[in-house]
Amino acid sequence: MAAPDPNISETRPVIRQLDDAAINRIAAGEVVERPASAVKELVENALDAKATRVEVSIADGGKTLIRVTDNGVGMSAEDLPLALSRHATSKIDGTDLLNIHSFGFRGEALPSLGAVGRLTIRSRTSGSEGAEISVSGGTQEPVRPAALTAGTVVELRDLFYATPARLKFLRTDRSEMQAISDVIKRLAMAEPFVTFILTDVSGGKSRVTFRADAETGDMFAGLHARLACVLGRDFADNALAIDAKREEVHLTGYAALPTYSRGSSVQQFLFVNGRPVRDKVLMGALRGAYMDTLSRDRHPAACLFIDLDPTRVDVNVHPAKSEVRFRDPGVVRGLIVSAIRHALAEAGHRASTTVADATLGAMQPERPASESGARVYQMDRPSGGAGPAYRPDPQPSGFADFGADLSGRVDVVETESVEVEEDHPLGAARAQVHENYIIAQTETGIVIVDGHAAHERLVYEKLKTQMAENGVAAQALLIPEIIEMSDGDAAQLLAHAADLSKFGLTIEPFGAGAIAVRETPALLGEVHAEAMLRDILDELDDQGSSTLVQEKLEAILSRVACHGSIRTGRRMRGEEMNALLREMEQTPRSGQCNHGRPTYVELKLSDIERLFGRT
Repeated sequence: MAAPDPNISETRPVIRQLDDAAINRIAAGEVVERPASAVKELVENALDAKATRVEVSIADGGKTLIRVTDNGVGMSAEDLPLALSRHATSKIDGTDLLNIHSFGFRGEALPSLGAVGRLTIRSRTSGSEGAEISVSGGTQEPVRPAALTAGTVVELRDLFYATPARLKFLRTDRSEMQAISDVIKRLAMAEPFVTFILTDVSGGKSRVTFRADAETGDMFAGLHARLACVLGRDFADNALAIDAKREEVHLTGYAALPTYSRGSSVQQFLFVNGRPVRDKVLMGALRGAYMDTLSRDRHPAACLFIDLDPTRVDVNVHPAKSEVRFRDPGVVRGLIVSAIRHALAEAGHRASTTVADATLGAMQPERPASESGARVYQMDRPSGGAGPAYRPDPQPSGFADFGADLSGRVDVVETESVEVEEDHPLGAARAQVHENYIIAQTETGIVIVDGHAAHERLVYEKLKTQMAENGVAAQALLIPEIIEMSDGDAAQLLAHAADLSKFGLTIEPFGAGAIAVRETPALLGEVHAEAMLRDILDELDDQGSSTLVQEKLEAILSRVACHGSIRTGRRMRGEEMNALLREMEQTPRSGQCNHGRPTYVELKLSDIERLFGRT
């Protein structure tokens, strides 16, 4: 027999009204998860106050001190007590919770912070005196005068001192500082025309860990410069500008080339009406845009901004406001996929500069004598014994005179008939090395092309074009396969029946909670229809759309392209090599193979000369 639960009273439970302090501590558990959450709320308040300069000072990972200083419009002495009241805000009037144009609007951040820490606010508006108010563990002190030039200074000390259990869940100071830095960088990308300064003041020492000065110019120029500051010059140099619009949804930003991919999604930044968000629909759309240019273990890098009517997106989904819900997610997803794919196609054969940098990094020159010991000169090398004296060959030797054990195969192209033209970015073929790699000369350097990978991409693009023009051939099942499922799952699949039929998968309703599969894509051969539909359902639940059938078809085309392309080991004539180079220049996405690897490496003459110490 189970023992009675001591928490359940035999008497009728009494409903009690919690006091404001308990309510604020409960709210703080949702809004303030860690110091980075507090920084996010305070900096967003500064941006809503139209600040053009935001300085953040942190001590001990934000556990002992978080100070946010801004030059915004400020608050008056009469506003300060109200700012610490729950659900008090200047950003909305409460009549329309969908038409949100600011970062904050819930009025929870400041009272929540004051309930779990020691909060002090000093502020001054234009034309008035400065004022200060403090609250500690929910206990508020009277307003008093303060010396301040303009703007607002919010100082939070001893975070979670009033709720010690929360301190146990915080990570090390270094981890918390990294999380704060990530928050500041995301907001810095959202506001390129605002100066952000992050300073670590732990241990009595002041060290600036991040600084981004306000940019100038138009939106794209300012964003490009800010991304170079936040994400690094490599991203800015290898990112494509995105500017597309559909049904009053505007998409802008930058998406990196496929060859500039990452091992995780750490460089994927998405913003909706200027607000940093994490949305599975948007992440799935970004993944779908790079679907046939990256392998599954690589992730694209992008910084995208979606601007639309605030009434078409709900930002009041979560207290932290990091999640959104679109009224029409299909339009947003389709815009992201089509815009990025169009930009990648416009990029043509372009590959990221990091490919060449990695190549140059792999070419290690001989270490100097100070590192590897005394240099050994030819005259000091031990001889092979008392053999015949060396006699120079009166006739210069060519590549053909080397023995098989001394060199690989090199096929040289007749250079007299091949000229380097300005409109040929990949240059003119000069040689083929190891029956696969094409060496081409450009006006500014050389290009090394992986012949098999390049031709594989060319064949694959042709097959995809043919499939798009002629449609996907479907094979009718002699006996339709009936699949039983819940009514909800069946309705969800049937809602996407038209999209699935474009790829040769035809489904129809077959009574309550059942679907009949009548046709499957001919390219896939024998198909386990039920397993495929279950996988499609999983994608629909996770991302709101499914590209499973398309991915399977393109995987087949990719394998066909691989087997039908030029194989390693085949010697190519000069005309064939140059024809391959010209076709690469005209084919979209030819800078990477079907698996996301680069198809060529370009080395500038200045880089090559530097390798040999000629500069």
